Amino acid sequence: MTSLFKDPAFWTVVLFLAPLLFRVPIAVALGMSTIFVVWHWDMGYQMLSYSFFAGIAKFPLLAIPFFILAGVIMEKVGIAERIIRLIKQLVGDMTGGLAIATVIVAAFWGAVSGSGPATVAALGLILIPGMSNAGYDKAFAAATVSVASGLAIIIPPSISFIVYGDIMQQSVGALFAAGVFPGILVAGFLCVAVYIISRKHGYRGEPRGSRKEVLAALKDAFWGIFTPVIILGGIYAGIFTPTEAAAVAIFYGLFVGMFIYRSMSFKILYEILKETVVGTAVVMFVVACAGLYSWLGATVGLIDKVAGGLTSISSSPVVILLMINIILLFAGMLLDANSIFYVFLPILAPVIAHFGWNPIWFGIMATTNMAIGQVTPPVAVNLFVGARISGISMERIARPAIPLIIAAMAALVFITAFPEIALFLPRLMGML
Repeated sequence: MTSLFKDPAFWTVVLFLAPLLFRVPIAVALGMSTIFVVWHWDMGYQMLSYSFFAGIAKFPLLAIPFFILAGVIMEKVGIAERIIRLIKQLVGDMTGGLAIATVIVAAFWGAVSGSGPATVAALGLILIPGMSNAGYDKAFAAATVSVASGLAIIIPPSISFIVYGDIMQQSVGALFAAGVFPGILVAGFLCVAVYIISRKHGYRGEPRGSRKEVLAALKDAFWGIFTPVIILGGIYAGIFTPTEAAAVAIFYGLFVGMFIYRSMSFKILYEILKETVVGTAVVMFVVACAGLYSWLGATVGLIDKVAGGLTSISSSPVVILLMINIILLFAGMLLDANSIFYVFLPILAPVIAHFGWNPIWFGIMATTNMAIGQVTPPVAVNLFVGARISGISMERIARPAIPLIIAAMAALVFITAFPEIALFLPRLMGML
């Protein structure tokens, strides 16, 4: 026991977990634990500033602020509102139509935003009141928006894929391609779940508009619908990299806002830049601190010890895969996706290599876990944003979210059991 207390690997874990119990921000807990262990065991604290900078000074990570900026632009210039209007016209008053439309819009917006909380913020202001006014329970409406917005990190482009690709040295383009069918699968399971719930409670939407109104809504939303085509089409066609695609998306959004919808103003531009700076600072601070922590984990031998412990538990890949999924699901209840990747991926990388698992498929499976984690308390960042927008407590939203979370977990089982769901498209495109 005495030797355990003298082990820096032990304190690396304890000093990270203990502050979380007192609701210390994740990035601060990661940074504080790293700094203390490095200082106390004299591991060369002079390296901390260099490692902090080196962790974020990477070209692929430029896509993160670019995609955040692109998503905010698309929201502020009115693209989200027009897409929602079109979907509502198409589904009409079918049973659960607005709930199903919410899942579809969230999946579509995921192809623009790449961030779960940002998707809740962009869509919730319009969809939650809209569903409530149509007779849906407001807590169910908020839960549907919150859970469906998790699709934003599964369906490309995804900030989580960018972080995963950077850590695991995998092609971000291949990850984007691999996320398409799993994202559609999760969306399909959610659509079935919200339909069953809506049928049970008699939830319907508003009457479908006339053919003329539908065509007018389609014409109005065309420029928004075309956005994912530009982003993903350009990447898959090899015209530009994911980082360049994000930059193209920014200029496209500005063009639409200024010259097509004419909704851009200096005030809106200021709000866009302010929101982007804050969002980027939060993400990149977490990435930098988590990068320090993963470096420390490798230095003190924590990664080797945990990875060796996992592989010694069982020789069955099924058992280990089940354990990893459980660990990631529990981690998702406490940490954000980027922190989880930086903390756990260095540990899991030797396990992935030991069992010969495809790292692209593993990334999709892990990210699906993260999407579920965004709506599982106590952290549940998507539910928190949904609660703030709807004006009702997170506890009230959590209850109707349970069947939707179960549906997402069912989709996760399929993604885990059948890797080809994720790997088929990148193989078809010659990326693997």
